[in-house]
Amino acid sequence: MSDTAGNDGGNSDLTHSFNNMHINKSQGASSKLNNTSLSTKQAPSSSNQSTLSPQTQRLQQSAQQNLPRTVSSNSSGAQRHNSIAQSQEKQQSPTSVRTNKNPLVLSSSGQPSPSQSNISSTVNQNGQKKTLSYTAERVIGNGSFGVVFLAKVFETGECVAIKKVLQDKRFKNRELQIMRMLKHANIVEMKHCFYSNGERTPDELYLNLVLEYVPDTVYRFCCQYTRSGTYVPLIYVKLFAYQLCRSLSYIHSQSICHRDIKPQNLLIDPVTGILKLCDFGSAKQLVKGEPNVSYICSRYYRAPELIFGSTKYTTSIDVWSLGCVLGELLVGQPLFPGETSVDQLVEIIRVLGTPTKQEIEAMNKNYTEFKFPQVKPHPWNRVFQDRKPQPPPEAVDLLQALLKYSPTDRVQPLDALAHPFFDELRDPKAKLPNGRPLPPLFDLTNDELRMLSDPELKYKIIPARYLKGQTGGAPPSGSGAPSSSISGNMPGSPSHYF
Repeated sequence: MSDTAGNDGGNSDLTHSFNNMHINKSQGASSKLNNTSLSTKQAPSSSNQSTLSPQTQRLQQSAQQNLPRTVSSNSSGAQRHNSIAQSQEKQQSPTSVRTNKNPLVLSSSGQPSPSQSNISSTVNQNGQKKTLSYTAERVIGNGSFGVVFLAKVFETGECVAIKKVLQDKRFKNRELQIMRMLKHANIVEMKHCFYSNGERTPDELYLNLVLEYVPDTVYRFCCQYTRSGTYVPLIYVKLFAYQLCRSLSYIHSQSICHRDIKPQNLLIDPVTGILKLCDFGSAKQLVKGEPNVSYICSRYYRAPELIFGSTKYTTSIDVWSLGCVLGELLVGQPLFPGETSVDQLVEIIRVLGTPTKQEIEAMNKNYTEFKFPQVKPHPWNRVFQDRKPQPPPEAVDLLQALLKYSPTDRVQPLDALAHPFFDELRDPKAKLPNGRPLPPLFDLTNDELRMLSDPELKYKIIPARYLKGQTGGAPPSGSGAPSSSISGNMPGSPSHYF
């Protein structure tokens, strides 16, 4: 399936707009990074935000009308609005709704209804069908794509997240196709799916993805520390970055590019430390020579080649986003909080300096404008000058390896797993701050082991005690099956699946 893409032609407008923006060379890194109060930057909403489709508006309105009207505020105080490139969707603080004595049930039409209904769907690979009933608890996410419900399986009490999106009958759903390909401990599991018709407009078809429920996100987890004026403990930074590297290595091995890596799309269980990558609504299996849209990925985490209009990019755009997430975990706020695409480039250049002609050609070989002001790179120790204590040298080294202008110069996620920054995770004595052992990190699947054809790399990533079959810590499963769903009592904070 091809994206709708423009040409990779030279973009004089970008250079002209860039030159019209003032860059204070004496400041170097943006003053937004040097904020001792660590207040999270709130990105301005774009003036050209697209309007939600009538179908999506009706879906969201119907969800709110059918749910109980006891609404509890879910705003965090540090909530920001990110520009969503592909859909120009506006990130909203999800509405948390408490249920009343009469629980809502997601009916076969996909809408909450006051009485219990059953949904028949195929839940395993041998084609056996099972009838499941879902009790809808509340809306936990919404956007231009549709709505996400938190629900309970009536028969088992298991918590699930049901992502409901409008399905164009003319096309296959790319997210569904990709989710069916994925099975990994650090990727949110799709349990099954079903289709439903619109309640008011029966001709409309909706796809419902039944996903495992994970209670928190890296974004909210980070905000908790930011609001208190502290930093995310380094063990969590390592743990989250490592698991994200592992998930990206897995999907990239199948040529799948996520195209929207950001803290909001990284689900975590704060008790166990397990991270799962979610929201594959923008993901695509890249094909060499096939053009892709360049207006993709949330702005703060958008790779520079996308800003330069490249349509022949690679999975390395996810690696840039990974670097942005790592930097945000270290500094407590986005590294490059641009207010527009051009301002985003300004923020990047303030830290990395002006890209060379060769680097610009590596990002987009058809870009012919090179008239940018010459700005020297900003030392990373000055970027983190207000962080006490300073990040360890290994963290800065990994960050530099990820945030390279040239996509081919960025360290790949598989190689990043062997970086010394993650050595603490390989220590059998390492524990979470709550005293619990680290989650399974070396339960590599057969596919992952096949990728580790280099013995030296394998021994750097996997501790010797696992390779020798010794016990200690969390033993590798080798099965490749995702971790069991996180269920039980539903916490007050909803997950974001958009």
